[in-house]
Amino acid sequence: MKIFNKYPYLIADIGVNFIDIAKKENISDMDAAKLMIDEANACGVDAVKFQCFKAENFASKNSPAYWDLSDEPATSQLELYKKYDKFDKEDFCELARYCQKAGIKFLVTPFDYDAVDYLNDFVDVFKISSSDLVNIPFIKYVAEKNKSILLSTGGSTLNEIKDAVRAIEEVSTVDIAIMHSIFSYPTSYEDANLLMIKDLAENFPEYEIGYSDHTKPDKDMIILTTAYNYGATILEKHFTLDKSLKGGDHYHSMDPSDVVKFKSNVEFLSKISGMKNKQPLICESSSRNGARRSIVAVRDINVGEVISYEDLVFKRPGTGIYPSEVDRVVGKIAKVDISEDTLLDFNMIK
Repeated sequence: MKIFNKYPYLIADIGVNFIDIAKKENISDMDAAKLMIDEANACGVDAVKFQCFKAENFASKNSPAYWDLSDEPATSQLELYKKYDKFDKEDFCELARYCQKAGIKFLVTPFDYDAVDYLNDFVDVFKISSSDLVNIPFIKYVAEKNKSILLSTGGSTLNEIKDAVRAIEEVSTVDIAIMHSIFSYPTSYEDANLLMIKDLAENFPEYEIGYSDHTKPDKDMIILTTAYNYGATILEKHFTLDKSLKGGDHYHSMDPSDVVKFKSNVEFLSKISGMKNKQPLICESSSRNGARRSIVAVRDINVGEVISYEDLVFKRPGTGIYPSEVDRVVGKIAKVDISEDTLLDFNMIK
């Protein structure tokens, strides 16, 4: 069963990017978050997603950086996440109400138990980060809330994914989307491995497959488009209003113009995909009639003559008897005089 009522379903992962936007625009964090929601909504995104955590609840003092320090200078995880540990329950509740009023879906990735508890009041889909894929106790805690789950699989083995799915299934019957993802920020194009989407579909046929993208946006949004074309129906990518900003996830985020390109690609794909069952199309009618061949008399055939194979040739147009039916013509008797170069018709023979 699908979690959302359309596909592709595009999620703009605002994450913590609103904090840098707030500094740039000289506005409050809340106003920046709302601004980004509005911009995402305006360019046609289906949902926005934020991250909910208390830094000290999931990062120790000795947690080293695992990102590109040229784009994000913080050298420890605790240092980084303390910078972005801004919103509490009331803030997320306000954002949820804002999204509901705007008509856009509100999603959150919780990183601790307290967040799961209070988000449960106003979130109906939970995202589980790749970083928590082997955190089975936490996964079960989320699943027990009986909300649909987007399960990111970056850095995982197939068995680890199966263990996580099994943990969810043990405590709940919620819908699950298995999200292909690469646990590298940014992900190089060579490491995107979009064919893994098809592998996940083969291994989890009962669940929806998605893709959480961490590559830097290519100019034509081919990566996200290809992921959709390979079968990912839920697509998530970090979202910003300024890809040049340092810090956060701006350097591998899409912006509104990227969203417009992607949606244009999807519209074009829909246009060229058409129907699945092979059959002639209306646009092919003139070509079928004009370019196919018919059975034609190679000489004058008189009434009463038995028609032989040597009396026939195959020529355009294809409005007569197809050559595939020549056995129904050879050996028959001409009912009328048939002139040379005439397309045969079954009414002419008996």
